[in-house]
Amino acid sequence: MAEISILELGRVRQGSDRRTALDEARTLAQHAEKWGYKRVWVAEHHNMPTVTTAATSLVIAHIAAGTKTIRVGAGGIMLPNHAPYVIAEQFGTLETLFPGRIDLGLGRAPGTDQLTLRALRRDPANADNFPQDVLELQAFLAPVGPGQRIEAVPGSGTNVPIWILGSSLFGAHLAAELGLPYGFASHFAPQALDQALTVYRTRFKPSEQLEKPYALIGVNIIAADTDAEARVLATSQQMSFTDIFRGARNLTQPPIDDIETYWTPQEKAQVSQMLACSIVGSPETVRRGTDDILARTQADELMVVSDIFDPEKRLRSFEIIASVMNARKQR
Repeated sequence: MAEISILELGRVRQGSDRRTALDEARTLAQHAEKWGYKRVWVAEHHNMPTVTTAATSLVIAHIAAGTKTIRVGAGGIMLPNHAPYVIAEQFGTLETLFPGRIDLGLGRAPGTDQLTLRALRRDPANADNFPQDVLELQAFLAPVGPGQRIEAVPGSGTNVPIWILGSSLFGAHLAAELGLPYGFASHFAPQALDQALTVYRTRFKPSEQLEKPYALIGVNIIAADTDAEARVLATSQQMSFTDIFRGARNLTQPPIDDIETYWTPQEKAQVSQMLACSIVGSPETVRRGTDDILARTQADELMVVSDIFDPEKRLRSFEIIASVMNARKQR
């Protein structure tokens, strides 16, 4: 039976501030722990005024310190932005502080624009080294070997679970080859979802970490007590994605009654393509939608994005989703 988890970006709402966004992320995790979510992940994005999870390991520590049992991790760390040794130290420290609760998802995209990449002092060509960097990071998190002169402290021997994340076939091939769990970013790039899952499952090689394939997929779910209310709540996310195409640096905006007044037909087509893996509606609509996506993909886990302006309505959305998924387990 599929697990459910949460992808959190610590979004800053209009009229609010960054500290509040980070605290709301922790509050959500506290509720998610009670509702039966398996994990909360935060993602590394840079130079985005509405996203507060750039210092990913610090945000993970903030959330983990406020919770007791739920897994907390990176979804993901953009490894080309970092030395594998430094990530081993950071996540080894997190695992030491919160044993058995830390995940390390890895992506090879920069998580930002080219100008910001230069500010990070990173070369775009670093992405070409991603497979080798993953292996190096694995080695630093493993027990120290004979004659090993460079040790991640903390880090060595923690064996923090590593995931490969992606939105193309590259990550699917790599996850299968290394025998690692795989997360597909279908919440914003769904086009290659089915093909990537097929590649991953058919080419998977068992490893010390994982005996058989384990696939997680991102899905946008906006849940409310009625379909009509959910459709209005979903306009905040639709506006955020429209702003990406416009190059606008807006904070998360309150919902509007008619999204057609905000976007052009071309923007609507672009955003609709990016958000194709979405479920918006009442508990019954969410039930049917999750039934369909799980039947189609046979995913082991849904990583849910519920991008809603009002924090109370956002909590209600995640509560509804959990109720629907928990009821499925009892069928």
